[in-house]
Amino acid sequence: MHKVHGTATTESHTHNGHNGHRPVEPTSMKVATTPSFCPAGTDPFDTVEWEYRSAHIKDENGNVLFEQTDCEVPAGWSSLATNVVVSKYFFGEPGTPERENSVRQLIHRVSRTITDWGIRDGYFASSEDGEIYYRDLTWLLLHQHGSFNSPVWFNVGLYHQYGVKGCRGNYRWDVETNSIKRPDTPYEYPQGSACFIQSVDDNMEDIMRLATSEAMLFKFGSGTGTDLSTIRSAREKLTGGGIPSGPLSFMRVYDQIAAVVKSGGKTRRAAKMQSLKDWHPDILEFIEAKAKEERKARTLIESGEYESNFNGEAYSSIMFQNANLSVRTSDAFMEAATNGKKWQTHWVTDENQPGPEYEAKDVLRAMAEGTWYCGDPGVQYDTTINQWHTCPNSGPINASNPCSEYMFLDDTACNLSSLNLMKYQNADATFDVDRFRRAAAIFITAQEILVDHASYPTPAIAENSHMYRPLGLGYANLGSLLMSMGIPYDSETGRGICGSLTALLNGQAYLTSSQIASKIGTFAGYSENREPMLNVMQMHRDAVEKIDPNCPVYLRDAAREVWNDCLTSGRQHGYRNAQATVLAPTGTIAFMMDCDTTGIEPDIALVKYKQLAGGGMMKIINRTVPMALRSLGYDGAAIDAICKHIEEFDTIEGAADIKDEHLPVFDCAFKALNGERSISWRGHVGMMAAAQPFLSGAISKTVNMPENSTVEDIEEAYIEGWRLGLKALAIYRDGSKKSQPLNTSKDGDDSKQAPQVAAPARRRLPSTRQSLTHKFSVGGHEGYVTVGLFEDGTPGELFITMAKEGSTIGGLMDVIGTEMSMGLQYGVPLEVFVNKFSHSRFEPSGWTNNPDIPNAKSVVDYIFRWLGMEFLTGYREANAPVRETEEETTEATAAEATKAVATATTATVATPEVLPDTPANGHSTNVTKQDMVQLEDTPAARSELFAKYQSDAPACDNCGAITVRNGNCYLCHNCGNSMGCS
Repeated sequence: MHKVHGTATTESHTHNGHNGHRPVEPTSMKVATTPSFCPAGTDPFDTVEWEYRSAHIKDENGNVLFEQTDCEVPAGWSSLATNVVVSKYFFGEPGTPERENSVRQLIHRVSRTITDWGIRDGYFASSEDGEIYYRDLTWLLLHQHGSFNSPVWFNVGLYHQYGVKGCRGNYRWDVETNSIKRPDTPYEYPQGSACFIQSVDDNMEDIMRLATSEAMLFKFGSGTGTDLSTIRSAREKLTGGGIPSGPLSFMRVYDQIAAVVKSGGKTRRAAKMQSLKDWHPDILEFIEAKAKEERKARTLIESGEYESNFNGEAYSSIMFQNANLSVRTSDAFMEAATNGKKWQTHWVTDENQPGPEYEAKDVLRAMAEGTWYCGDPGVQYDTTINQWHTCPNSGPINASNPCSEYMFLDDTACNLSSLNLMKYQNADATFDVDRFRRAAAIFITAQEILVDHASYPTPAIAENSHMYRPLGLGYANLGSLLMSMGIPYDSETGRGICGSLTALLNGQAYLTSSQIASKIGTFAGYSENREPMLNVMQMHRDAVEKIDPNCPVYLRDAAREVWNDCLTSGRQHGYRNAQATVLAPTGTIAFMMDCDTTGIEPDIALVKYKQLAGGGMMKIINRTVPMALRSLGYDGAAIDAICKHIEEFDTIEGAADIKDEHLPVFDCAFKALNGERSISWRGHVGMMAAAQPFLSGAISKTVNMPENSTVEDIEEAYIEGWRLGLKALAIYRDGSKKSQPLNTSKDGDDSKQAPQVAAPARRRLPSTRQSLTHKFSVGGHEGYVTVGLFEDGTPGELFITMAKEGSTIGGLMDVIGTEMSMGLQYGVPLEVFVNKFSHSRFEPSGWTNNPDIPNAKSVVDYIFRWLGMEFLTGYREANAPVRETEEETTEATAAEATKAVATATTATVATPEVLPDTPANGHSTNVTKQDMVQLEDTPAARSELFAKYQSDAPACDNCGAITVRNGNCYLCHNCGNSMGCS
């Protein structure tokens, strides 16, 4: 294993391995000789219709966050794809001449640059074959059949097509001198990878080096993962005497760096993974670390002084919020936990020195409790990971990237791409194996070409990326594919199809890698890892025979064929890449491909919100639903009736025409608003188990559990994941974070049910607010009531001051005022307080100087009756004594004036496009059915829908819309922002 940061200078370190990358004669290889996708002699950009659009992204209130007019895009691309690609991937400052304005510019600069590199390096038999490759790759990208990870779109081609230079770049491997060099510009050798794994040694210099390299990765928008088991525990000794601080103390340092250095210079939090092995003496403290911090956040939130949103001060003031935590568990530990045995930890510096001993089941229980409470830690099954390791002679796999799909040697990087499975479905709902395999070959070739033309953040990563050349080809839209076929996600047939497709992808990727190796050479680390790698390839082939027999025969046969060819070629020629496949969350690029589902995930819901080209949104039925119904044999009339039912009730349950045995086909990740069905955690874990044997890496997926799930459920899931052979498992119980979204209520419109009060969310008063102060006297005891008002004139806080009473009475009045203030701000209607506390009888009591309340049974009775008369419509008329002449008090006049101003202001800003949010303070509002229907045409409607599915999903830090959990991160369906993933 090469750790360049400790052994070499950036200019002089060389590697003379036999299988290093060497340019070869252009005639030495054939990757493509005939067109696979773009017809011969045709410009790929002529194969689609083009149109000009305006791309814009709005926040929840309809304010424009981004806009670019006259953008040329394929007519078949959705408005969401347009908005995401234009806002995120077009190069140049908006409004400047260098700004890209066409999708053809974007795709051309990437595919042209990669092809030119491939022609120069001898990946194609001739320049003519290179042009065929360019047309096919361009066609696939243009027709949304696949996509590269975000860094490729950000960086590739800027220097080679536009001449963009910039400041000095990162590190690259120079194939001519076999040494690491640092280019003068970052775009000549652009960063193309989104996934990084870094090492750390047990000394202060290296611990701080990691902090620096992490900061630089976060700066340029990438994530990183590190296993901290190399750092000695707080229970050990320092060489010079004293007690070490342990890995958790340095986790605090790394966490704060990630918090300060926002990812990509944006406001979103950096993406980071930290793991610790089960034998480490500090393992229990690591497991409990995040739960302890979560308790602090909850205490701050419950105090009422801090907002509960994830970007608020409560969560930003606690530790470990910028990293995913995972425990690296061995088979030995899992066996001990399930068999009721003890678990012995040992020192980092001396394996023979025992650390704390625990009951293994108690440690596993602590992991489950932490996950139940706050979502961390996750689990990475260390023994399983290393059983499938292709390069064990170069070192173990210790860590993963933040989303857990890339697992390989320390100090390595992986560039990702994904295929859109729905694009390879035939008209009869069967799967086009041949086209899928050809597309996989094209993309894995492009990824391979990128390796030595990219730059990396450290010399060690630059060298090891060249030495082992790991790649991450994957797919998206599995959930949509299965539903469109009429097959339940949680079914034996569904798992069989998933296994076959993943085997096809992995087999074709490695077959292409072997074909490239036959002409250009294997990866440099292959010779010392030949036998273990061929053993892993055989394990992949053996797993094909275990694919669920309910899978269509033609898919299993195709998987056998490709793996037979892959093994034969590999034994003869070896492989160009140590790894080839992962299943990434696909985040933003899923929107670029117009995928309905990301990665391996099932669909979120049967109802979606479609962005319209002219602005606004439209509620539509998931487009795979009619396809599924046709596959199941329903006629046109039945399909129309079922879709109408879904549109009205947001669920297929209860539709008159649907057969009960077909309901599982339409099960989604979350329970429908008016339904009861959803995919269980076993369905998610089972699907992961179907795909895992056919992946070089792992699967980025979060197994969602409902809020009422127990610690025992999570513990059982961790054991089940281990037994099924998963490499990693992350579980998220809804509601385990007490963060709440900003500017939205949990309950949206449901025209078919009685109106529901919005879920409790604190409504804060402005820093400068209007207020009323009222002087009173009850039985000779004087005091003052001050009521702070919301912008609409309704009460939001209460202060009570007694003129001459002691500390006890004054303190009780403070408590009453504070409790009522909190209640009003969290949605308790004023009527409830008035009805509850009016006519409370205790001393002091007696006559007052208020003609509306001539006698009060207590000070509390007086205050709440006065509040009712001032702020509740009709209360004064129903409760005050009848008098011939009544003058409005100064306070009442001011209150009415304030309410009138607020009403006038609200009426001014309420337009058909943007309605005022329904307040969460429980006071009634005049929202008509017409208003509610119109609300569906705003981005807030989708946020309300997602908030129903996930009670604690954070708001997008770019546009404010509610996000959906995607892998270990969150994905925004409004602007395409991926909070932590590329």
